[in-house]
Amino acid sequence: MGQVMARLQVSKHTVYQLIRTRRLRSVQIGRCRRIPATALTAYLRDLDREVTGHGR
Repeated sequence: MGQVMARLQVSKHTVYQLIRTRRLRSVQIGRCRRIPATALTAYLRDLDREVTGHGR
């Protein structure tokens, strides 16, 4: 979680909100929530498309 927070420069609350709204995919392993690198890459790609207007 810390690496994702650092990469996105957001708080833990924001990361959990992205997960809850299904904008950022995660997996649960036991009591731990993990975000695969591919999920972070996909989120950043989608975010870039939103900003640039591509993909509409």
